[in-house]
Amino acid sequence: MPFILLIMSKIVFITGATSGFGKACAEKFAANGYDLILNGRREERLEELCTTLETKYNIASMTLPFDVRDEKAVFDSVNNLPAEWKKIDVLINNAGLALGRDYFDEADLNDWNIMVDTNIKGFMYVAKAVSQLMVQHNALSTETSSGQAGLAGHIINMGSVAGKQVYEKGNVYCATKYAVDALNQAMRIDLLRHGIKVTGIHPGAAETEFSLVRFKGNDETAKKIYDGLKPLSAEDIAEVIYYCTTLPPHVCINDLVITCLQQADTIYFNRNST
Repeated sequence: MPFILLIMSKIVFITGATSGFGKACAEKFAANGYDLILNGRREERLEELCTTLETKYNIASMTLPFDVRDEKAVFDSVNNLPAEWKKIDVLINNAGLALGRDYFDEADLNDWNIMVDTNIKGFMYVAKAVSQLMVQHNALSTETSSGQAGLAGHIINMGSVAGKQVYEKGNVYCATKYAVDALNQAMRIDLLRHGIKVTGIHPGAAETEFSLVRFKGNDETAKKIYDGLKPLSAEDIAEVIYYCTTLPPHVCINDLVITCLQQADTIYFNRNST
């Protein structure tokens, strides 16, 4: 629901905003006065979230209900944004998923294709489309100001500890998150000349819809992942992301791994016995 203001506040664009990290980030940034561009496939959820946050925080919002796997939809949606919405200050490149947890030789090829298309290709489409807007804005800014004062833009790429260390039955999910890690580093290098910040956020065990999606709605199996743990929450990650985006202009956190206290990496956990 586009709502146009004559003077826009800072704008954050969040993919995968209908649940989990994306939804928590929408709440956190709205609470701090940011206007929102929210993406997700579940349009009714997006509309409901926008209405709630507009009313609660008196911010403006816009929904872009496309599937990140659809290259044309991504670029058409971003390129056709109204001019006042194109100055995107922060991109939270969050849309992604895990499907299945099977041995490599027993895995479902459809699961693999969906993860590759979403976690790598969709991730790249959104980052390219939005980074181009940031580059254009910064080029216009430097024409009318000296130094770096006019430069803006921060891309947050949502990775995973699975992109740092492979674990049993993680195979292609881990591979997609290793790709995210590599692409995050590549963006940091290639966008350096434009003054755009790039940060990789790599959460460990976090209790969101992640496991429910991974185990295809099997709630009992999904909950067992967190047995004996106090896992991260979506709000924990949103707090960290907001912190990274509000540091002084000359400070950039390039890469950040976040786990709960009881998790050291993808393999070592200290679970309570009760």
